[in-house]
Order: sequence, then C-alpha cells, then structure tokens
Amino acid sequence: MAIQVLIPTPLQKFSNDEASVSLEASSIDGLLQALEGRYPGIQARLCDENGKLRRFLNLYVNSEDIRFLDNQATVLNDGDEVSIVPAVAGG
Repeated sequence: MAIQVLIPTPLQKFSNDEASVSLEASSIDGLLQALEGRYPGIQARLCDENGKLRRFLNLYVNSEDIRFLDNQATVLNDGDEVSIVPAVAGG
C-alpha cells in the first residue's frame, strides 16, 4: 500500500532533498521504519532513543493529528497522505 509522505524543508537534507516520497507501510511505526530504510539516519531526527516521536514534531494522516488517533499505532491505508510538521513556537 502506497503512502505519500510530505517532508518539511528542514528535514529534506536527510531525504535527498525530496519534499514528497511514496512508501509502503501499514502504520505510522512502519512508516518511520520505511523512512529509515530509505534514508538512513532520518529516524534519529524524528524519534527519541525510545522510538517515540520527538515533542517538536507533529504527524498528520489526511490532515488528522495522530495524537487524536492512535499515535504511532495509527493504521495507514493505501493512498493516505502523511504530513510531518515541525512544531512552531513563539510569542
């Protein structure tokens, strides 16, 4: 099942400057592993040492925040779009 992943500009240096990639995965965890398989080292930018997404990153599946779904266990379906969005802070 093909999942389209939108990679933000700050992380594109880890994805060979690709802004969008198509990967096979059935969950967010699987997608993170697939990203690491294609782009070794990118997972360290996305996840902490325990494999949990870093606090400053938000992931969306078809515009829905995974924190309101099943987090990293969120199931993915063929044709889904996953957006990686760095959190923005400021005042």
